[in-house]
Amino acid sequence: MSRREEAIESAILSIAQYPWNWSTWAALGDCLSDGDELSSLLPLLPLPSNHPLVLMFQVKTLNSLNNFTAAEAQFRKILAIDPYRVDDIDILSNILYVSENNNALSKLAHDYLAIDKDRPEICCIIGNYYSLRAEHEKAVKYFKRATQLDRSYLAAWTLMGHEFVEMKNSHAAIEAYRKAVDVNKKDYRAWYGLAQAYELLGMHQYALYYYQHATALRCVLFDRALATVLTADISPYDVRIWQAQGMCYEEMGRMKEAAECLRRALIGADPQETTIHSKLAKLHHDLGEYAEAAAYHRRIVEVCRAAQKPIQEWSKSAVYVARYHILQGGGDLSLARQYLEWVAVSNAEEVTQANELLRRHLPAAVVRQQQQQNATAPGRAASEGASFT
Repeated sequence: MSRREEAIESAILSIAQYPWNWSTWAALGDCLSDGDELSSLLPLLPLPSNHPLVLMFQVKTLNSLNNFTAAEAQFRKILAIDPYRVDDIDILSNILYVSENNNALSKLAHDYLAIDKDRPEICCIIGNYYSLRAEHEKAVKYFKRATQLDRSYLAAWTLMGHEFVEMKNSHAAIEAYRKAVDVNKKDYRAWYGLAQAYELLGMHQYALYYYQHATALRCVLFDRALATVLTADISPYDVRIWQAQGMCYEEMGRMKEAAECLRRALIGADPQETTIHSKLAKLHHDLGEYAEAAAYHRRIVEVCRAAQKPIQEWSKSAVYVARYHILQGGGDLSLARQYLEWVAVSNAEEVTQANELLRRHLPAAVVRQQQQQNATAPGRAASEGASFT
């Protein structure tokens, strides 16, 4: 209903009456779009800033916003108050894992292993530790132990599936992901994992089905959040899912659908991204749509030059754009000359192609263009004269 302010006010009033109702805190976190909004909200909360609930609210909100550094800092404040806290400690281990902070994750695993080795959260910490060290068999052992201690531990089932994917054990991964789906059928990560596992098996039709199911769940989450300002993590244009669908369609020979998926992936991608542009350029080239392919290659050149990347990263795209304008009817010969001159004086692999286009094909294209202009000039002049009479 797009009544975000009223939602925030209602959540704060509810927390004032029932501060231990965590679902209200979660709903309040969904109303925030960045760290600045979180900071401005904290003084309005009916609890002191050092209250464990307020600190954990900050941790989970910042974690969902992918602000892992700030989330870790807030969790450290909780541990300063309660150094033996086990509840939610797996969140800190996930933050350290995503941040690739091997030393901190190692210390966390060793410290908590001495506290209680039979808590599923602690087993998950140790599993993350071994996973970050690429010791996937040991990681599976501890994730499996976590699920034995708590059969409804969704994160452990999903993480176990990820480890089996890394080990190329698709059948075991499928079994783990199906267990995760049994725990929560609305968690898109498990469906996404199932799709990855089937893709490893080369069963692209099955993989595509599960990718589409993950996308549908992602979009449902998006629709439910429309009444609030959406976080970066809640988006119908999840880059990974749309890219994966595009790859499935490409493997199945359905190039147009693959291109459509990659275009959707671009909506949620980093503006400086070039890999998806490169894949789209290739797909359009294979479809014989050379103008579209050249447009994506030109975007690659512009992004790379703006980021001052070495010419070796964009020389192939520059030559493609130039060839399109010279040989395939693009017609922008000044742009083609500029791109070719940049490549010709570099040490890129495409130097020979650039020089050949400059010396042999560009002059001929210039002559053809002049001839076409001369041929159309008398007709244009006659039509203009007739309009005056």
